[in-house]
This record gives sequence, structure tokens and C-alpha cells, in this order.
Amino acid sequence: MDLAREMVPDRALRVEVAAGLDEETFGTDAVAVASAIADADSGDGVLVLMDLGSAVLSAELALELLDSPHEVRLCSGPVVEGLVAAAVSAAGGAALAEVADEAVNALSGKQSQLGDVIGSGSDAASAEAPESEAVRATFRVDNEHGLHARPAARLVAELRGRDTDVRLRNLSTEAGPVSARSLSRLAALGVLAGHQVEVTATGPDAREAVDAILALAGQRFGEPAPESGGAGRPREPRPASGGIAIGPVWQARAVEFAPGASGSPEDERRTLDSAIRAVHNDIRAAVARERGNGRLSAAEIFEAHLVMLEDEELVGEARRRMDRGTGAAAAWAEVLGEAAAEMERLPDDYQRARAADLRAVRDQVVAAISGSDAGIDSRPGILVAADLTPAQVSGLDGSVVGGIVLAEGSPTSHASIIARAKGIPVLVGAGADVLRIPEGTTVALDGDSGQVVIDPDPSVVAEFSARATEMSERRRGAEQAAQQPAVTRDGVAIEVGANIGSVAEAVDARRRGADFAGLVRTEFLFLHREKPPSVDEQEQVYRETAQAFDGRRVVLRTLDVGGDKPLPYLPQPPEANPFLGLRGIRLTLAHPDLFRDQLRALARVAADHPVRVMFPMVTDIDEVRAARQLLEEVAPQDLRIDVGIMVETPATAAKAAAFTDDADFFSIGTNDLTQYALAAERGNNVVASLADALDPGVLHLIDQVCRGAGTTPVAVCGELAADPAAIPILLGLGVRELSVTPPAIPEIKARTRTLDLATCRSLATEALRCPSAAAVRALVR
Repeated sequence: MDLAREMVPDRALRVEVAAGLDEETFGTDAVAVASAIADADSGDGVLVLMDLGSAVLSAELALELLDSPHEVRLCSGPVVEGLVAAAVSAAGGAALAEVADEAVNALSGKQSQLGDVIGSGSDAASAEAPESEAVRATFRVDNEHGLHARPAARLVAELRGRDTDVRLRNLSTEAGPVSARSLSRLAALGVLAGHQVEVTATGPDAREAVDAILALAGQRFGEPAPESGGAGRPREPRPASGGIAIGPVWQARAVEFAPGASGSPEDERRTLDSAIRAVHNDIRAAVARERGNGRLSAAEIFEAHLVMLEDEELVGEARRRMDRGTGAAAAWAEVLGEAAAEMERLPDDYQRARAADLRAVRDQVVAAISGSDAGIDSRPGILVAADLTPAQVSGLDGSVVGGIVLAEGSPTSHASIIARAKGIPVLVGAGADVLRIPEGTTVALDGDSGQVVIDPDPSVVAEFSARATEMSERRRGAEQAAQQPAVTRDGVAIEVGANIGSVAEAVDARRRGADFAGLVRTEFLFLHREKPPSVDEQEQVYRETAQAFDGRRVVLRTLDVGGDKPLPYLPQPPEANPFLGLRGIRLTLAHPDLFRDQLRALARVAADHPVRVMFPMVTDIDEVRAARQLLEEVAPQDLRIDVGIMVETPATAAKAAAFTDDADFFSIGTNDLTQYALAAERGNNVVASLADALDPGVLHLIDQVCRGAGTTPVAVCGELAADPAAIPILLGLGVRELSVTPPAIPEIKARTRTLDLATCRSLATEALRCPSAAAVRALVR
């Protein structure tokens, strides 16, 4: 009761309680309920909320005992949430039916937050008002806990007595629109700190209402600003691309557009078609540019954007909306925004992460329609933004832009991948506070450690500058010695190979000093096409890859796709969690003809090049034996091909010794191993900080592999192999081969040359006793 009154402190509400048979006994008394109803009745009607059981029976009996001329309604809404929602609605002057509806829907905010299925959370009536009559504006919610009950109640109260229909839409999640007079509907929007909200109002008082809401948002809806988290430090960011940068902050402008239609539906259709063609050409140019620069991963990202741009269902729905009078920009923005929101609700983390790609395509087309440029002109200093699209990062000049700090984002996002390829230091997940840093403010950031200092004093600038100079000199020296072997100080040779996904990357890897190809991702041949590659086509590409390594061994991983990376020509039933489903070797064994073709192509190349075969996602010894049997069927009898397995699950790591008779080598994929061991997906912003491969739990699994392997060689081909802090621990545990992205090869070789195995073993033993990944990193430092 006190909580409900706190929501509307400026209004006197009659709230009565009839609970218990007496002061000590639970239950309900119909006479007491009737008396409470009479006390609450002020002439406008009474809403009765009940918990369960006898309370419902007592309330019904109380109505029979009453002789009231006013309406009394029994409500099925939840007692606590329903009371709060009803109180806010009643204080706003709503009729009894509306108040009851608010109480019944009071759980929608909680259900939306917890992922219960409750419908779309939007009001269909919001689309009734003509675009030309609507007053629109956008505001950002700066409240520490978002638009929770108290600020939402202030917003509802602000609309009392105004003759207007006001709708809110969460632009950050594409939720809504919903009525701004409904506390329960506002809760279902799930507005968090930093989210952008669009307000649309119609009616005589529309402008006045919108101005009032904007003023209220500017005052944080009456809540005080949160205390600073420390001198010159925002929320703890995460490193996404290494390097040090110092410079003034600058921000990219947002893409804006007029929501209404400027012409007939036919005109709007032509406008959209023209914009799509223009963006299509831009993306194709980006693909060519990235491929020409040898950045194949980035090129594949943009190829996926082309597929989204050509999606007939999305384009068709946008056209249907334009036929109903919606402008081209608004129709496209709505359709792709809704598709992105739907994707974010999927159970699979990989698919959820692709919502960012849909929004990137959305923004490019909207910018083309509006005659603006979705790209960002490169400027010296530190670019600060909520998030960036892959296209925006691709267009940045790495020699001009010093660094990037993102309020949101993930180290594994496509934007981060491209930034790393360009050598731009990046921090992600820094929090909404970084967006309020005034332009021109000096910021120093370290993309390796995650450290960022706002408005640093001269001593801090000097420290960062010295580290940057040292880092530059170290990298230059590493590159000069990249072709030399990586030998520890006590004379142990450590081979450093490359993870590659194309012939061009193979050439680049050898140029950077790769000793071998530790992981060739063959799926690049199978993705983004309507039918699988032929045996001859596969053979040609595998042979060119092997030739690029000029007699050095090449480890070709067999097709690693599944529900998270579907193939259009390989039908698969929907899976609740594709990462735990039919993927890797499970999928290829389920399609033996496809598998035989790949093994046949691999065997042809292995006849005259040192090629090894590696099977992904192995969890059972029978999988290895079945795959080896298929290989023996297609390979010449006199051809000996070494066969290895990826160690990507805790189960496989724990029983590594069981695989030694059937596997010639092990390669630990620390990306998946970490996610499976810690139940934390790196692409999920909420838990990405937990997915640190230096967690002692993951290190114990690597230790089990090395001990169980005996004399069988053990390599690491995940991102941990490229982490300089991890190298001494991995060597100390028994790893003797490291496979990394080509740009990391020189530095990892140089790092290895500074170590001796005795110290590494001691360090690894201490690391296994640490309580956390942070403690392990502190130990290495």
C-alpha cells in the first residue's frame, strides 16, 4: 500500500486493506472486505484485488452483502504489481475499466524482462493516427536503472489532463509502440539506461505533451544522477582490439529521417528500390575492397549483408507498408528493426548476435533514402559511439582514427573483427556514460588491457605515450624477426602457425612468418552458395593453400557448420540450441556423401603435400573411428594421412587419453571450450566478460588434455593462443604448438623467445591454484 502511494505522492488515493481473520490469523472475512470496499468508495467506483483461494470467495460474498450504488469490480490482476499499476492509472484520471485493465496487465514488464511469451507488447491502435498529424521526438533515458516503476509513474502523471494520445517506442530494442498512459505497457518496453525512446503524440495537446516529456527526460524523471564510478573512469570496458591511443574525443552523428511519406506509394516504392540498389553497390564495393586487402573475414561479413539486403520477405513487407501510406524510410526501418528484435529473442546466441547486422543494413538504406551518408568521416582522435556497424568501421582510415570507445558492443562483433584487421585500438561495453564525454576531451585508452582514462593528467599521458612507443618498437622488432623460429631461452622450439580461411590469408600468413597452417577453415568454400562445391573445386583451393606454405604442413579442418551456420542446400530441422545440436563432425557424419567428397579432395592434395586432416566438435571415440573409416574408403591404400581432433568440449578434454589410439594430434579450440566450460557466450554482452579463457577452470581442462595426451602433440588454435598473457601458461602446461591469426604471428613468436620452460611450468602451477581469470592475469603481470 505504501509503495502504491509512493508512485503518486501528489495525489490522495483511497487504498484499503482487508486481510486476515484477526491480527494473528491468516484468511479473509467477507464482512471485513465489504467494509473496506465501502470505505474506499468515493463515488467513481472501486477496484478489488485479491490473492488466491478463499480471498476470491470472500470478495464475491462481500459484493452480495454490499448495497452500493457505485460500480465495484473484482480484478484478477496480481496484488503487488496490480496495485501499483492501478494506483498510477487511477491517479491519472482513468475510468474504472481502464484501471482494471492496467492491473490485469501489470505483470507484462516482468514477463518481458524474464522472456515469458506475452505477445508483442505493442498497441495496434498506435498505427491509427495519420503520420502528418503526429508530433514526434526522440529522447534518451539516462536513469541508472532505466525507465523503471518510479520514473515511468512520473511520465504517466505528466500526461494527466492533456487531450492527446501519446505512444512510446523503444528504438534500441524495437519494442512498442505502447500507450504512455499505461504503467504496465511502459514496463514491457524494457527501457534501460542509454536506450533511445521515440515519443509520438496526436491530438490538440500533442506538442505540449511531447515538450513536457522531453523536459522530464532531461531531468532524469526526477531521479538524481548516479554517483561517479571513480576519478576519470566509466564502467569497466573490455578490450576488443589491441593498441594504445591518446587523443580528443569526437562523436559520429546519427542518421535522421522524416517518418512521413513525401509522395505516393508508387513514388515511395521507387525511392526504396533506388536506395537498395545504391547500398547494394556500396556493399559489393566493400567486399571487393576487403578481399583486395586480404581481409577475407571482413569480406564475408559484407557478403552476408548482401543476402539480408536481397531478402524478398523483408523487402515485400516494407512495400506493403508503403502501400498503406508509410514513408519509404520509416517502412524499411520498421521492418528490419522488427526482424532484428525477433532475432534477439531467439535462444541461440550466434543468431541473436546477427541482429546487429540487420540494423547495419537498415541504417545504410535509411541513410540512402534520406540523402545522408551512413559512413563516418575519419578524424584524428578517439571516436566514441553507442555502437558501430561493420560498414562504418570498414570505411574508417586506420592511419587517421586513433582509437574507438563504444558504450555497447562485443569483442567478437563484426565491427570489432574489422577494427582489429585495420589495427585500430578498440574498447567495448564502456557504458552509457562515455556518450556524455564532451567532444574535445582528451582520452587515453589501452586496447590490450581495457584501461581508459578520461581527461588524464600530464603524468598519465606520458605513461601511455611511453607504452605506445615501447609497443611500436617491440612490434617492429617482432616483424623483422618473424621468419626466424620461436625458440625459448632454454632451447625449446615452439611452432607458431596460422588460422586461415582462404588462399589469400595463407599467402599473408607465410609473409608474416607462419611455421605451418594450424587451422584451415574449409567452410568458407561451402557458405553463401546454393549448392556444395565439387570435389575438383575443393581440391584446387586446398592445393593452392598448401602450395602457399611451400612444403610446410597444413591442417585442414573438415566442414564445421551446423544450426548456427546453416547451409541452404543441407536441410536441418530447427534446433532449440544449435551450439548443442547437430554441428561439426555430427553433421558431416549425418551426410556421408558430402563428407566423402570433402575427404576425397583432401586426400588428393595429401598425396603430394604435407596435409593433415582435423575433425571438429568431437565428443565420442566412435565419431573419430567412423570419420577415419570414411577417409580410408576414399584415400589410396598406400597414403598415410595424420588425423587429429579438435578439443572443444569439457568432456573431450577430460577423457583425452581415450582418444590417443585414434588421434595423431590434438588441437584445443579454446573459444568453444571456454564457452562450454563457463556457460558464457562471448557474443552475449550480458555475460561476455565471464568468458575469459584464462579462467582456472578452463586451464585445468587444458592441463587434462596435455597430461592425457602423453606423447601425442597438443596445439592450441583458439584466440587464447594469440593472448601474450597466456603464452607462458600454455607452454608451462605442455602445449608446444600455437596457431593464431596471421597479424599476431610476429608478436607471439617474439613473446615465446623471452620465456624459459622452467619458469613457465612454475607459473602454470600457480595459475591452476588461482580463484579467477583476473587473478591469473595479475599473476602473469
